[in-house]
Amino acid sequence: MADSGFLTIGKVVKKLQTLYPDLSVSKVRYLQDEGLLTPTRTAGGYRLYSQKDVKRLETILYLQKSRFMPLSVIREELDRQDKNSEVEPQVKDQPTEATGAEAQAAPEAQSSSRQTQSQLDGKQVSQAILGATHADAIVVPVDDPEVVQKYHAIDRIPEIVGCSVGFVRQLSEAGVIALKRSPHGRDLVDGKDLTLIRLCSELRHFGFEPKNLRQYVMAANRESSMFAKSLVVYAKKGGGVEVDHTDETRQKFMAALTRMLGLTNAVRNELITKLVRESFKDMHLDE
Repeated sequence: MADSGFLTIGKVVKKLQTLYPDLSVSKVRYLQDEGLLTPTRTAGGYRLYSQKDVKRLETILYLQKSRFMPLSVIREELDRQDKNSEVEPQVKDQPTEATGAEAQAAPEAQSSSRQTQSQLDGKQVSQAILGATHADAIVVPVDDPEVVQKYHAIDRIPEIVGCSVGFVRQLSEAGVIALKRSPHGRDLVDGKDLTLIRLCSELRHFGFEPKNLRQYVMAANRESSMFAKSLVVYAKKGGGVEVDHTDETRQKFMAALTRMLGLTNAVRNELITKLVRESFKDMHLDE
């Protein structure tokens, strides 16, 4: 197993850290634990990574850093690539002779096919990251209960969400999220904030920095009080007596909250769209 084509985990990290400074041995091990990497193990239990493993790791890191894709979506993308690579050799083993016209058209057809597939892949990635184009669409959420229902050390956030620790601290300074200090003095991130962090990270593509999001924090504080007044009828009876907290009452409460969020988001989107269209009226966006 001393093949020069294999690298130890430390050498893999050193090789890729120039492009991915946040990469660490613990992160590579985490990706392995998540089933995204399957390195070879020596008799002594040491991990050895082939060139294929390194390339796969590069793909994962790229999709996390540049596309802000969650691990669940990355896993699906890697599975799709693996299936395609399994099919290709079968096609190559069955060559057929083409006529002159077919041979001439083949390169163009192949090029068109590759372009179409690339467009489809790009569309799939965009949909995975941004969701649909409707008013209630959001970035792919972090919805794993085991991840959402607990606190995470801040240095693990790059592994889970794909953004840097520095960015998370900026969000905290802007009041977008609140960090919690552990008994050992470590900063912790609430798992319920991970989707919010991912949304804010995606907004950086459009020039929205954490400091620009303070206005949304202020607006949310104002609106939440209005929401609370409207939702009190679902939580209390007449005279301020609390209703029984049953599955039915909770469902009614959440249904009302979800509907209110959808409506207020739609109103906000319409108002912003109207103002933006007026600012860029020379582009004739209504046509």
